[in-house]
Amino acid sequence: MYPIIIRRFLLCSCVVYYSALAVFYPKLKSGTPKPAEDDNACPARNFYTYDSFIQAAKCFPKFGKRGDSATRKREIAAFLAQISHETTGGWATAPDGPYAWGLCYKEEINPPSNYCDANNTQWPCFPGKSYHGRGPIQLSWNYNYGPAGRAVGFDGLRNPEIVANNSLIAFKTALWFWMTPQTPKPSCHNVMVGKYVPTAAELAVNQTAGYGLVTNIINGGLECGIPNDARVNDRIGFFQRYAGLFNVDTGPNLDCANQKPF
Repeated sequence: MYPIIIRRFLLCSCVVYYSALAVFYPKLKSGTPKPAEDDNACPARNFYTYDSFIQAAKCFPKFGKRGDSATRKREIAAFLAQISHETTGGWATAPDGPYAWGLCYKEEINPPSNYCDANNTQWPCFPGKSYHGRGPIQLSWNYNYGPAGRAVGFDGLRNPEIVANNSLIAFKTALWFWMTPQTPKPSCHNVMVGKYVPTAAELAVNQTAGYGLVTNIINGGLECGIPNDARVNDRIGFFQRYAGLFNVDTGPNLDCANQKPF
């Protein structure tokens, strides 16, 4: 697969109050031109805008606002890391390294199915619709599109395509997924801000708090319980880079190699 680039991102500040949340959005690295042909090859070029991210974040006022300064930075770094992995355009020898690139794709390439769980009667699939990965978090499956749409204001079952066509809705779905617990999964937000307290049963399967548990929440069925999984390592690489830019530690339990998937 040929490498695809959209742009280089650099976080520009470490103020961690909601009124200044804008400074956390990765902005273009000044003084470093991006190859036009690579930018044009990136399907999501000009889609994931700064304004859309900030407007979406206003709908989730707890995002980036809980805990001390380090906790707030760490949560936002974790969110940016996960969406960068999900939409990455980087590659092993990319300028500035593979973790300097992301937000290249707005929907899944060559999905293997339409991601319809026909057994889920609460959120029934609409004929002819595909619920493959779309948006920053690559929202997938009818049982996610349905409640996400209800929460942020669109018909997720009849119009899932809007997640790849409207940048504000795209970011809202990513933040909805991040902030919303889905039993038995805690929310990514609660994990990153220290609100998740594992039960004895969860501890028995190593579902301990940390960035690795966030990966388990997002895609544990495919990536967790596997030693040295390349996809997990990629997520960690993004997190370490963003945490470094924020000048904050990553915290413990970065991977999910020994965790039972949810």
